[in-house]
Parts: sequence; C-alpha cells; structure tokens
Amino acid sequence: MEKLAERKVCADKYCSYVISAAQALEDYIASDCRFINLKKGQMMYVYSKLKPADGAGIFWSGSVYGERYVDQMGIIGYFPSNHVNETQIFKKKTIEMDTTMTDFFCD
Repeated sequence: MEKLAERKVCADKYCSYVISAAQALEDYIASDCRFINLKKGQMMYVYSKLKPADGAGIFWSGSVYGERYVDQMGIIGYFPSNHVNETQIFKKKTIEMDTTMTDFFCD
C-alpha cells in the first residue's frame, strides 16, 4: 500500500496516546483496509493526524468507542478529518514525525 502522507502528528513518539475525541458528522464508507467506517454521531478517539502534501486529502487515524460499537472497538484506521468534529482535546502539545510504511500496512 502506498503512503497517504510523509509526515504525521501524534501525542507521543509511538502514537499510542489519544490526541482528541471526535464525533462523526456524516457516514463514511472505508475505501480499503487502511480506513474505518464511520456512522453519523459515532464517537472516536484520534491517535494521529497526517500532514498532507499540497493537494492531498487530510486523514486522521483513530478508533471508534461506545457500547453500540463494541464489535469495532480497538480497530484503528484512517478517516477523512472533514467527516468529524473534534469534541475534546486531550493533548495540546503534539510531536511531528515521519510516517513509515507500517503506518499504512493492512492485509
């Protein structure tokens, strides 16, 4: 799979801490295994934000949470940032770093 971006922003050097919480503004159907489906109103945790090259789309990675979505909890994937609204910022100071091929790996 090709990289979606060369740089990303995370809360820590491993991208294991949550940057923010967000709520889906509309449904989104994942285009491939790197992405996750979103349902309007669904809440999710954001773990990283890709830094796009000029003209590229902006994607964030995260996972859904909530009792209604137990079957999807723990699955981390990308989604378009314009499909969500950040509802709470947990980490204001972030770290910018290079992406790697493993950031975009799926089988």
